[in-house]
Amino acid sequence: MKSNIMKWLLAILVIKAYLLAAPANSIYSDRAPMSVDDIVTVLVMESAKAGSESGTNTNKKNTVGAQGMNGTGALSWLPNFGVSAGTELGYDGKGSTSREGSLVAKISARVVKVLDNGNLVIDGSKVVEINNEKEIIQVAGTIRPKDIGQNNTIYSYNISDAKITYSGKGTATTGQRPGLLARFLNWIF
Repeated sequence: MKSNIMKWLLAILVIKAYLLAAPANSIYSDRAPMSVDDIVTVLVMESAKAGSESGTNTNKKNTVGAQGMNGTGALSWLPNFGVSAGTELGYDGKGSTSREGSLVAKISARVVKVLDNGNLVIDGSKVVEINNEKEIIQVAGTIRPKDIGQNNTIYSYNISDAKITYSGKGTATTGQRPGLLARFLNWIF
């Protein structure tokens, strides 16, 4: 009887040790990417706001004058003479610019390189085409494995040396672009 219990306990311990040593390939858990060609989902949440304002105000005033007196003696009949000159220059210039933008997207990226320190270099792109309009999102950079969440996602602000681009091609995009004549005149003037 004791030997059967010992066999069962030994079998349970062997199974438990095997299960603990086996990699977790469960459908209920997700393995963090750690090697080349693994996939990570990037949650792009970028917002930027910038503005600049400048002003210049200059003034310059010059005045020159000369005045003579009535002649004396035999020349008293000469009238007074005078010379006067003046210049006044002024410039008041102001300028300002502002720009604001935000981008929210979800994109999968592939690990293209594992660095010596364990960080991962990622690169990914996504093209969505609707009614002959293409929207292209690209993301690249370096991530730390510890920044990857349990659901295999990472926020874009955790990407080092991030390069995130968003562009579009199609009739709406070309409709916003000035025509050839307008671009030529803007180039000249």
